[in-house]
Amino acid sequence: MDEELDADWQPLAPALLTVRLVTCAVLGLIAELAAVAALARTSGAVPALAGGLLVAAGLGAVLVAVTRRWHAWGWAEREDDLLVRRGVLIQRTSVVPYGRMQFVDVVSGPLARRLGIARVILHTAAAASDATLPGLPAERARALRDRLVALGEARQAGL
Repeated sequence: MDEELDADWQPLAPALLTVRLVTCAVLGLIAELAAVAALARTSGAVPALAGGLLVAAGLGAVLVAVTRRWHAWGWAEREDDLLVRRGVLIQRTSVVPYGRMQFVDVVSGPLARRLGIARVILHTAAAASDATLPGLPAERARALRDRLVALGEARQAGL
């Protein structure tokens, strides 16, 4: 466990946090407007204001949770494996040995490409042990993929 704590942990790209916060804020504002309009139409101004404040407080809590979740993600390369950690309430650290990797995907949708980020997906023989890094700078993601593939091939050749 001490080795894990001594690992050189890398964060996810700040652009991923921006995307997630903006997405939540837009959806929250739509919910806010819908709730206020519905309450104003059926119950009057005071309940509409109270409902609006309640939805706004909920949105604030969601934005804090999204930020904490982003900060909880991290990854580290070690000599024989890759560590991926995540989780705020339930913290989880996955250890993916290089020799067990079957292939590595780099995925980037239209918005992610525009923001220069990509998701790295590590596939192993056991589906339950697959690990994902949801937001890395695109160049770094491709370099990591190439490095992991080379390390995986080298480790598998030694089996």
